[in-house]
Amino acid sequence: MKLVTYQLHGVSRLGAVRDGAVVDLTAVAPDMLTLIESGAEGLAQAEAYAKTASPTLPLNEATLLAPIPMPRRNVMCLGLNYVEHAKESYTARGQETKIPDFPIVFTKATTDVTGPYAAIPYDTAVSTRIDWEAEMAVIIGRQGKNIRPEDAMPYVFGYTIINDVSARDLQTQHKQYFKGKSLDGSCPMGPWIVTADEIPDPHQLAITSRVNGVTKQASNTRYMIFDIPAILYHLSRGMTLLPGDIIATGTPSGVGFARQPPEFLAPGDVVECEVEKLGVIRNTLAPEQT
Repeated sequence: MKLVTYQLHGVSRLGAVRDGAVVDLTAVAPDMLTLIESGAEGLAQAEAYAKTASPTLPLNEATLLAPIPMPRRNVMCLGLNYVEHAKESYTARGQETKIPDFPIVFTKATTDVTGPYAAIPYDTAVSTRIDWEAEMAVIIGRQGKNIRPEDAMPYVFGYTIINDVSARDLQTQHKQYFKGKSLDGSCPMGPWIVTADEIPDPHQLAITSRVNGVTKQASNTRYMIFDIPAILYHLSRGMTLLPGDIIATGTPSGVGFARQPPEFLAPGDVVECEVEKLGVIRNTLAPEQT
């Protein structure tokens, strides 16, 4: 099932996509986080309702928001989780490549999260080196701590797409990821959550990004250094994962700062991030309205 958060008459609502239309699900749950927290029973009710209820509006007329417009806590992200991206990153900095022995984890602020087709703000007073990073994200479905790899996959509610937009100059200035990854609007997400039952193997999905129609990244999730069970194992060691947690699994090679010469986004540029079976998000870089 494809689950969306959409806007109708200025109100955020929960829906499901069926036959090119949106079916409203607010009779089942008021929002995505509530649905996720309701577990398997709630999801079964939503699926049954979505099969029989009348469509609310055509999908192409719906204003889609991020599936979880305001997460309860920061988006958790993995850095350097593809070998070729690790190589290009170290090479661009003139350093020897080091493949991580443990996941490199950082977070993006909740105020980063924006819709799958929303504009990405651009403010030259803050950053002029805005970069793209296509990623598959995992949505946690139930609470868990100290999760063993062999037990991990049932904790996954579903999958979505994230563009981990990055201000590379801020990353350099602050010597760490958080600030450069946390500008408002720098986490486009969506267009929906595809439930885990629809994706038999999330480790065999093509992942691509395009800027103004030109392919920049083209890889596959099978090349992740740490797969989803390993990610959940490491993140949950001594730390409780909660329903609705969002985990971005890393980006493949082809990002802008590592290109020769480096490439960064400018106002008017259109960035598309696509993951096989999950869809496409499309965002335009636009000057921030102040």
